[in-house]
Amino acid sequence: MKVTVSRKAHFNAAHRLFRKDWSMEKNNAIFGKCNNPNYHGHNYELIVSVTGEVDQETGFVIDVKILSDLIKEHIENAFDHKNLNLDVPDFENLNPTAENISVVIWQKLREHINLNLNLEVVLYETPRNFVTYKGE
Repeated sequence: MKVTVSRKAHFNAAHRLFRKDWSMEKNNAIFGKCNNPNYHGHNYELIVSVTGEVDQETGFVIDVKILSDLIKEHIENAFDHKNLNLDVPDFENLNPTAENISVVIWQKLREHINLNLNLEVVLYETPRNFVTYKGE
């Protein structure tokens, strides 16, 4: 009996999409307004889902309180009200696109969740633009 447990969270963060090894013209052509040298921000919505067998003793796939605490400690505390390019070491050499942010979130959480459980991250950059990452 496999069940998926999900927890929703959010964080506010600024970023700039650009590559240091490209000219300003190429960055503007590829990233447009998202290449603003003064950065821009988003109110990110995050859904973290864990799928697995229901533990017959507890009735849980994962304790939602534990999942909530992991998201708070490893994601919200690290990303909320931060400039992802400047304040978050994970993006020192990684362009903070929604795709890359979702992979980083997945990696940060994966090491704290039982490997018998499947992990999925859905990250909304805007109400209409979102990405999903389920691992390699």
